[in-house]
Amino acid sequence: MKENREGAIYAGSFDPITLGHLDLIQRAAKIFPRLIVAVADNIEKVPSFSLERRLAMIREAVSPLPGVEVEAFSGLLIDYAARKNIRVVVRGLRAISDFEYEFQMVLTNRKLSPGLETIFLMPGESYTYISSRMVKEIHSLGGDITAFVPPGVARVLAETDES
Repeated sequence: MKENREGAIYAGSFDPITLGHLDLIQRAAKIFPRLIVAVADNIEKVPSFSLERRLAMIREAVSPLPGVEVEAFSGLLIDYAARKNIRVVVRGLRAISDFEYEFQMVLTNRKLSPGLETIFLMPGESYTYISSRMVKEIHSLGGDITAFVPPGVARVLAETDES
């Protein structure tokens, strides 16, 4: 495989980061020597965790990975990518249900920014069903989420239970 000397962006809300997200970050970091995990500060979504808390949880989870940076961004991903001089976006596909939304997003981004390419990665089979929404639901109902999230996220969720 030819190594890409540029970088890529893996963007999302990561509310919270899951082992599925982390699996994709690890896979992308093997392909791209520079990977920016771009945490969306989306005014249309009301996150469970503050932007600062999400950034901290992600930074802790990716700290062993060389070349991985974690930053916040707002606005259009294509504008953020242009500011960072990045031409590749990494997206995850867990199941067919993700495809329609991702397909629409790629075509829209391609229309707005023809030089921006999207690469899809699939997480390992053991992570295909994990989502942040599911983790939050399991946690809110008193379930054990340690098999779905990095240790730092489980710790933060346990701390929120205690307060």
